[in-house]
Amino acid sequence: MTGPRWAIWLPLFEELADPRVVTRLAVEAEEHGWHGLFVWDQMRWRAPVQRVADPWITLASVAAATERLRLGPMVTPLARRRPAKVARETATLDLLSEGRLILGAGLGGDHFAGEFSSTGEQLDDRIRARMLDEALDILTAAWSGEEVRHRGEHYTVDGIRFLPRPVQRPAVPVWIAGSPGRVRPLHRAARYQGFFPMNLEHPDQLAEAVATITRLRGPAAGPYDFAAGVASDADPTPYLQAGATWLMPEFDVEHATPANVRARIRQGPGSG
Repeated sequence: MTGPRWAIWLPLFEELADPRVVTRLAVEAEEHGWHGLFVWDQMRWRAPVQRVADPWITLASVAAATERLRLGPMVTPLARRRPAKVARETATLDLLSEGRLILGAGLGGDHFAGEFSSTGEQLDDRIRARMLDEALDILTAAWSGEEVRHRGEHYTVDGIRFLPRPVQRPAVPVWIAGSPGRVRPLHRAARYQGFFPMNLEHPDQLAEAVATITRLRGPAAGPYDFAAGVASDADPTPYLQAGATWLMPEFDVEHATPANVRARIRQGPGSG
């Protein structure tokens, strides 16, 4: 399709920790012309948040109730998930949604909610980066439908075929997340299908990422997505001029209520 695409992007906290609530919002978003619905992937969050939903079960409910919305976790920190399990989840969810899944993937971090230290996960960013790259290699192999034989630094998958394959060919699109100004995520993102700069402060940061990834991918590269989370009432024009192909109005945790999300949905995509 031509023109920018718009997605609802939700933290699955408190009232939005009920998959039935998020599913009803997704149905309404589809009715109002939105192109996608993406969800946070967190184990916990800072007080006063207490209730947190699982993204995969929530997305399965959304997939079953909608027909056109693109959907996915935005983003999942792959280093705290077993890649073989994610391979099964993504292939199944892509089948359920008839080819609408987008996998957002990144390092994650402990600084937002202490969820890594609270669950004994790896805290070293450099090690998690190697785990992320290894997990992405496993997913790419798994989505091919061929037998996966992987013995790496962190993971082993020995002689498993992940069937049925995802509907999307050759694979589920992957959007890599990264903080503005960090070079390594840009190099990683250039190998996949999209980039999601986390915590953008200015559209110039997006423009710099677009220029770098475009150069890394080369002139013969195919279509590519740049997704930008923007304030719900922000003017989208500077981000579109910077190269965004997807725009995701943000809801801060305090104001991410069904009523506020529904109000934004009813304004329609493109409103600011």
